[in-house]
Amino acid sequence: MKTVNDLLEQAISETLNLNNNEVFLLKDLFKGYEWNRISRGDRLLLGTLFLNYVNSSGTYLHPIEKTSSKQQKYRVCNNQ
Repeated sequence: MKTVNDLLEQAISETLNLNNNEVFLLKDLFKGYEWNRISRGDRLLLGTLFLNYVNSSGTYLHPIEKTSSKQQKYRVCNNQ
């Protein structure tokens, strides 16, 4: 099983495949079965780490509103 840090690296690298202005959830960066195999606690931690990465690294990713189920949405802006 991958560690949360491995999953974070995977998610960050997967964002390079997104188009400019695309809106996504963190779980969209994983195949459905991969996401479902991550424990709930690790998914919550991964969400926190990903949001901290987006807010602190000055990336082309920007957090926007949350869904009705409290999942953070992100938008790709100025992707190279």
